[in-house]
Amino acid sequence: MRRRKTKQPEAGAHWPRDASRGGGVLDARPCYFHHGPPGFAYDGSVHRVGIAGFLHESNTFLNVPTPYQAFEQTCLVRGGALVERWKDAAHELGGMLEGCAADGLEAVPLYSTYAVPSGAIEAEAYERIADELLDELRAASPLDGLLLALHGATVSAAFPDADGEMLRRVREMTGRDLPIMVTFDLHANLSRQMAGHCQALIGYQTNPHIDQRERGREAAALLARTLRGEIRPVQRIEMPPMVLRNSRQNTAAMPAKALYDDMREVRSWPGILSASVAMGFLHSDVEEAGASFVAVADGDAALASRAARWMADRAWARREEFSGGLTTAEDAVRHAGAAERTPVAIMDIGDNVGGGSAANSTVLLAEMLRQGVDGGLIVLHDEAAVLKCIEAGVRSSIALEVGEPPLQLRGVVRVIGDGVFEETQVRHGGWRINDQGISAVVETPERHTIVLTSRRMAPFSLEQLHCVGVHPERKRALIVKGVVAPRAAYEPISAEILMADTPGATADNPALLPYARRRRPLWPIELDAAYQPDREG
Repeated sequence: MRRRKTKQPEAGAHWPRDASRGGGVLDARPCYFHHGPPGFAYDGSVHRVGIAGFLHESNTFLNVPTPYQAFEQTCLVRGGALVERWKDAAHELGGMLEGCAADGLEAVPLYSTYAVPSGAIEAEAYERIADELLDELRAASPLDGLLLALHGATVSAAFPDADGEMLRRVREMTGRDLPIMVTFDLHANLSRQMAGHCQALIGYQTNPHIDQRERGREAAALLARTLRGEIRPVQRIEMPPMVLRNSRQNTAAMPAKALYDDMREVRSWPGILSASVAMGFLHSDVEEAGASFVAVADGDAALASRAARWMADRAWARREEFSGGLTTAEDAVRHAGAAERTPVAIMDIGDNVGGGSAANSTVLLAEMLRQGVDGGLIVLHDEAAVLKCIEAGVRSSIALEVGEPPLQLRGVVRVIGDGVFEETQVRHGGWRINDQGISAVVETPERHTIVLTSRRMAPFSLEQLHCVGVHPERKRALIVKGVVAPRAAYEPISAEILMADTPGATADNPALLPYARRRRPLWPIELDAAYQPDREG
């Protein structure tokens, strides 16, 4: 059966800028496609859809930039290798591949890369990645649509809004007639530029991120409906002047849960195709740092605006709920030492690897030694210490200096392993195959288990420990270098989870960060910040 497509804009039409004070964006009007002129009749032919990804969470307060090699060593694939790497993963790229198959789209794998969160990307590295992605896009043309996985908090030395710049270049190459659907991380700092160069921004809805594959399927379904002429996506974004602490971003608990309850309410509104909340990443010093709210409507810009503003208004009214103190390192360790039910997981917020930290802080371990609390477990990135363990050999006694601040330890080398592991469960990040480098396990006289890795690895999977023979459920205190993301792995085995207000590159208080580019005023740094969105349209 032939279905008539909605009339398209005239050739050469452009999208006007909406200058609304509440976070104006480009109006994503319906687009026309490579395979036919405006007004063509859909004949059931298969649409070719490109799939690509570029993900990096950039902590601009770190002094060490991220080179191209960080992406090469973590994951950088092209063409068919993208399918092999991601098809079975609990990741949006896997969801995009699955969604294309379900909706009768021909998936054209292009390029994908990511690196462990770290400092801003070197300018040369960013240009190389952009060129490689665009080369694959150019070689695959003509395409009927594009599914693109971005992070939303990516920064390069030359482009604070690195995601927006990537989308701008993609749009410049493809022209305005290619529909683009973009998935983004819940910790994104969204920008007007990002919203202006795609039909829909679709964000994760869970922290820990366990719905990534579902979001990839959602993006593919929206693109399929757009290509069939069933819908005309129009999106709007609202960016109230508020930055949210990472420690308050657990979507299963208040206050963050309320933001996503509101989002689900908006998704039930007639005419709304999608809605998303980005809670932001406070460790990226960019103009758009902070929370943002996106609504995508079917051809109705006014409806999209009302929906985005409704979510933003309600979040702004509840902003004080996102304040609140954390447990001190001393109190967290004391509590773990006295706990009757164990293990107690202590989140080392200042050394949150998922936010770009070094994974080498010894603050909590030193506090355990000071208080005489035994039975701890910690993972430290320390390549030099790993080499010393290898030289000593398994079952050898060893004296080591580990981490920062440097901590002197004595113990026995119990295990040396290759550090490669596979996560088969749905966990934060959606990564299936992981590599923390050659690793060593040292046991101290106080029954502390020290896992030393030669590559920095975020603690999103218990397989990180199992692969070197460590059983975390048998320990008293688990020092976990994260905030909310590790909960998907650690909640099932922990009697309780504490969040410790530790120092470091990912400390939780935005007022202590040396911002230079951010908006001003910005709550809670400036408590008198005001949010007054434009009520027209």
